[in-house]
Amino acid sequence: MPALPNDDAPAAPAQLDAIDREIIALLHENARIPNVELARAVGVSPSTCLARVRSLRERGVITRYTAEIDPAALGFTLQALVSVRIRPGARHLMEQISDELRREPEVAQLFFLGGTEDFLIHVRVRDSAHVRQFVLKNLSANPAVALTETHLVFEHHTALSAGLRTPL
Repeated sequence: MPALPNDDAPAAPAQLDAIDREIIALLHENARIPNVELARAVGVSPSTCLARVRSLRERGVITRYTAEIDPAALGFTLQALVSVRIRPGARHLMEQISDELRREPEVAQLFFLGGTEDFLIHVRVRDSAHVRQFVLKNLSANPAVALTETHLVFEHHTALSAGLRTPL
């Protein structure tokens, strides 16, 4: 009897050559780079470059293009990382808590963790009073939350995604 596909199994990594990796790195840096410039930068013809970008999208390597917004320009001058531990008897509420947190406008990123902490929340806020208000309203008031710990972010740098700097 043949084995059934496992929907939970991770997909095999996409096969990428050096040109694909260069294209991804350049698009990661500037998603609005014109195809002609991108082709010139990686040393291929514009039609080849366009075909490669399409292939990367079709294979799910490139999932979307976004604009990076400076939070300070919108008045969010403080960032914090808030770690959260859920009470052992409330583990069944983890998905609900995650869904609620993702809807909060201050939440830039939400990580579900293995280890001592259950969540790590990256928030962007106006000031320290705003982060305090976020924690009190969304975490401390929730009976499922056992513990929170807030860390202020002094600097934040975005690096290239894993595997883009050197071939794997």
